[in-house]
Amino acid sequence: MKSIALLGEFTPTFKPHIATNAAIEHSRNMFGISVEGVWVSTQDIDPSLFSRFSGIWVAPGSPYKNMDKTLWAIQYARENNIPCFGTCGGFQHIILEYARNVLGFKDAQHAEYDPYSSDLFISALTCSLAGREMNLNFIEGSQVAKIYGENSAIEEYYCNFGVNPEKIELLKSGSLQITGSDVEGEIRVIELPNHPFFLATLFVPQARSTASRPHPLVSAFLTAVANTNRA
Repeated sequence: MKSIALLGEFTPTFKPHIATNAAIEHSRNMFGISVEGVWVSTQDIDPSLFSRFSGIWVAPGSPYKNMDKTLWAIQYARENNIPCFGTCGGFQHIILEYARNVLGFKDAQHAEYDPYSSDLFISALTCSLAGREMNLNFIEGSQVAKIYGENSAIEEYYCNFGVNPEKIELLKSGSLQITGSDVEGEIRVIELPNHPFFLATLFVPQARSTASRPHPLVSAFLTAVANTNRA
């Protein structure tokens, strides 16, 4: 059986973490996908990570204990075609890694770690999304739209941070694609083309997964991991 590293600080009472474990089970049981999830604290990330795991899910629940190690893992997965999924805090750190290592903004920062940084790519949301459900629109033909099988959805959020509006045009200048937004046009889904699976959502799709209806994004991620050539 292949394994994915669930990168984050597991808290057994935190609903998104409970939902992450459950969503993996839902997809495994419904579709027979032989992939398991193992929680790995970000402070325990080391170069052996990718000899032990076939993919990474950068989980909700930031700030992480070690942001730099988390960004290293994301970069390695991006550059080596290893399936990488980010939800909530994971989405935010995938944006940060991309800003630093692809767009060249080495001081790109997250307001949760340094609210006074002069180069915030992730900033506090004007209105918290924690506990809210919102409508989403996907770009036709995008990977996320193909996974859902439609161009819209309703999803649940647990976050207080998102993409700094002042950095949106910079993010659009590279290969990372913005493929999902809310009704106000705010960025909610990003993906990297020509990669086995490199996709992140500001919402928490696992929160809406059930045993009878596994979430399509979780199932697609696990399938991508199962289909890799990695041990």
